Amino acid sequence: MKKMTVAILGLGGRGLHVYAPIIEKNAEKMELIAVADLMEDKVREARERYHLKEENCFSSAEEMLSKERLADVMFICTQDRDHVRHAIAAIQKGYHLLLEKPVSPDEEECRLLLKEAEEHQRKVCVCHVLRYTPFYSKIKEMLLNGAVGKVMNIQAREDVGFFHQAHSFVRGNWRDSKETSPMILAKCCHDMDILVWLSESRCRRVSSFGELSWFKTENAPKGAAKRCLDGCAAKETCPYDAEKIYITDKDTGVRHGAGWPANSFVLHPEEEAVRRALQENPYGRCVYHCDNNVVDHQVVNLQMDNGITVTFSMCAFSATCNRTIKIMGTMGQIEGDMGKNMIYYTPFGKETEEIDLTKLTTDFSGHGGGDVRLVQQFCDYIMKGKETPSITNLEVSLESHYIALAAEKSRLENGNMISLK
Repeated sequence: MKKMTVAILGLGGRGLHVYAPIIEKNAEKMELIAVADLMEDKVREARERYHLKEENCFSSAEEMLSKERLADVMFICTQDRDHVRHAIAAIQKGYHLLLEKPVSPDEEECRLLLKEAEEHQRKVCVCHVLRYTPFYSKIKEMLLNGAVGKVMNIQAREDVGFFHQAHSFVRGNWRDSKETSPMILAKCCHDMDILVWLSESRCRRVSSFGELSWFKTENAPKGAAKRCLDGCAAKETCPYDAEKIYITDKDTGVRHGAGWPANSFVLHPEEEAVRRALQENPYGRCVYHCDNNVVDHQVVNLQMDNGITVTFSMCAFSATCNRTIKIMGTMGQIEGDMGKNMIYYTPFGKETEEIDLTKLTTDFSGHGGGDVRLVQQFCDYIMKGKETPSITNLEVSLESHYIALAAEKSRLENGNMISLK
């Protein structure tokens, strides 16, 4: 079988650290041909590691997209507000696309991209990796087999993690909705997509509440410095201290071998290099003295067309990054903890059955095993025309975006009910 050839536009956390290694590990089915990024060291890293031709390594999206089509598909991993213009240019060049989420925070841009893809007959899939995880795939299978009868209510929760919030949504690239996307879209369009998928229904009405409550100047502890390494008097008791998160913490610190999150701003995250970066870059700032505006907690209520009611909660203030879910139906209930890879199934009037997903599969790397399966299934979709139930083509994905944008509109309007027509 012919290999799927790939060009990656954007060598950030997803392009360089997730997709490129997956392509390399699946060399019998796919091959990385070309890359582009604004940062010269990342382009050089990709060129050397993946043995790319120098003429196929570019310093910008515009330079790559000025060339004739270089590969079968393009993985677009640029910033949120660049996605659509890069995607349209790539479609017009003849590429099929794997597009990082979110597509765009602008509804009209979303519709424009869908129109372009349909007119040029290009396949566009959006990276809703949760659909491809063993966790949600098993729950979907159980629902299709009638495990709980008719689904009546779904309760879902995303625990962002205090360190993840500080890294990505206070100090980092997604801190300002005007530059990127509102939190409910940037972080939770995954979740909106899963809720649509599991309920097998479009959404009729949305309401939402949430705000930025904590990561503000007035909440800074006494003696807090503007930068964590500048002799901060609150350092010992502050869990958001940059030195702790990026260097000394046993789970996230480079001193203990962690790659992410420090590899977001240092290509080879060794302690001294990370320490130097924290003295200058945005990630060394005090979380109470940043230019962030996205929420740190939000709740969303959904009424689906088929009558299912849904509640979703996203909160920064959790010890770990995790998702949990409870699905209640007329004949039973399902509860799941993605962090533990456990599902608890209780048919009414019977004992609870524990389903340990670690006994069914072993690969839970990258979003609970979703990253690898996403790329593999996308390859089969492009090369064989094999469309699995998980495939999130553009039209399917946009439902989650419309829900998230409606939720944000409701939040800004003090919880007003928003109708999705």
